[in-house]
Amino acid sequence: MTLIVVATIDALADHIDAVRAALEAVVPPSRAESGCLRYELHLDNKIPTRFIMLEEWTDKAALTAHDTTPHFKALVAAVGDKVVKIDVAELSKLK
Repeated sequence: MTLIVVATIDALADHIDAVRAALEAVVPPSRAESGCLRYELHLDNKIPTRFIMLEEWTDKAALTAHDTTPHFKALVAAVGDKVVKIDVAELSKLK
């Protein structure tokens, strides 16, 4: 069963562009990972400081491997002091 991840990233208002650039940069290398089935960046239409990353991984091990990649570590470092909060939900599809 695949693992779905919904990551909500709330940027500080004066850092929207920097957070967006960092998030956009991580998409191509993440999509190239062997366990990645989907990795899509979205902007909330009602909250301009909120980004949503929709991800699908072959399993938990693939997500764990993703978290150790240089591009993911660079993302974490780049947005660390530029966000209000990051919420990550890991979901299992029931039907």
